[in-house]
Amino acid sequence: MPCTSTALGNLFLIIVYGYLIFLAATYLSTGSEILLEIIGPGVLGVFITLLEALPDAMLILVSGLSGSTETAQSQVSVGMGLLAGSTVMLLTVIWGTCIVVGKCDIQNSVVIDSQDMRGFSLTGSGICTDIWTCYAGFIMTISVIPFIVVQIAQFFSSNSGRHLTVLIALIISVSLLISYCLYQVFQPWVQRRRFAYAKHEHAIFRGILSIEDGKPNVQVFKNLFKAIEENENRSFSRSEVRALIVGMWFPEIDLNKLDDMVRGLMCFLDANLDSRVDLNEFVDGIIRMLQEHRDRAYSTQADPYTMKYLNNFHEQTNREHNLLINQSDAIVVENARLTTLKAVLLLLLGTIIAVVFSYPLVDAVDNFSSATSIPSFFTSFITLPLATRSSKAVSAIIFASQKKLRSASLTLSELYTAVTLNNTLCLSVFLALVYVRELVWDFSSELLVILIVCVVMGVFASIRTTFPLWTSLLAFLLYPFSLALVYVLVYVFGWS
Repeated sequence: MPCTSTALGNLFLIIVYGYLIFLAATYLSTGSEILLEIIGPGVLGVFITLLEALPDAMLILVSGLSGSTETAQSQVSVGMGLLAGSTVMLLTVIWGTCIVVGKCDIQNSVVIDSQDMRGFSLTGSGICTDIWTCYAGFIMTISVIPFIVVQIAQFFSSNSGRHLTVLIALIISVSLLISYCLYQVFQPWVQRRRFAYAKHEHAIFRGILSIEDGKPNVQVFKNLFKAIEENENRSFSRSEVRALIVGMWFPEIDLNKLDDMVRGLMCFLDANLDSRVDLNEFVDGIIRMLQEHRDRAYSTQADPYTMKYLNNFHEQTNREHNLLINQSDAIVVENARLTTLKAVLLLLLGTIIAVVFSYPLVDAVDNFSSATSIPSFFTSFITLPLATRSSKAVSAIIFASQKKLRSASLTLSELYTAVTLNNTLCLSVFLALVYVRELVWDFSSELLVILIVCVVMGVFASIRTTFPLWTSLLAFLLYPFSLALVYVLVYVFGWS
């Protein structure tokens, strides 16, 4: 518990407790993503998704749960600052940074994906997203309905009228949360997107088709073999290799040289010379191919056409595998029991840390505000999201930097999903706290800021799939605009 009243001492406590909450958020995020990879989308996946919002929800809860009504009234502003700061940071600073790091120069290019992409053109510098990202942005926009309802409280002069409005907004917020969870169960595309994000995010750090610590990722090649091999005899024949080459369609292949290419590839893969390629030969051959491609040291016995084909085959293998992991709803995890135990322990540890250190952090922020005469809302608006959302922000920025349509789409969808949980779960916790503790409602200006940012960015995301670089500037400007708007409404016009 904080035991100092000085600004410097409480700043130190904010840093220490903030780091502990950052660890809790990291453990919860990592544990939930690992479990999601193991179990796949489903009812349990919805519950796992909610766990990622636990640090924010816990800080909001403890901000007004303990102490007298007067203390709760003072400290609950910390929870409101976190709610507003977390949402605004995700949709402005993090969103804009993802546009900047994920931008690529595309001139009159068209991107089409048969599964979940629309064709579209983009000229200039920016990022492209798919239609499902628009849907995620639209859902986020719908989630602001409680923010609109609770604004009615501003027009009541009596506390009873405001109290009733808070209750109505709470019921709507909880209803939206339940509806959102049920929607994910019956229309699991939201979970599948989060599942794909988790797989892709971890794939970046594992290296999907690379050699880790000197050892090849054999399971990846086994999965690729199973995806390609369809005759269930667990091997390829020469004719099937020929069909595979034609089916993959490399535009630069000279059909007159096709027989030479088939012969060259069979010689490369068929280690026991039985005119068939089994699983072990395929895995060993692909590993050698990748190694030789990496070292630019292919055998001189093969003719140039075959070597050119092997380069193309290597590139197509990467594309086929990426398509495989994009469409799969299951992932093979070695030592699944140990991995599951690790994920559960991470979730448990993250939950314990969040529960134990949430109140000391809120108390330190409140004391710091008292010592510096800075309103607690502004202190928590800036500092607390750094503790609860830094892990998510870093992973989103790294993932967006892959400069691919898929990574950009999944990243923005992940941000919209996180904000949707803020607008439903975290807002429900805040409204319940205000209603149960019978606190005075004076948070209309703060919630108005969240409403404006969510509507602007939500509508923006719902109507377009291309985001030029200038859109990041719009997002960045919304962050200082939010702080300035709260200050003007509260301290200039007295609207709260």
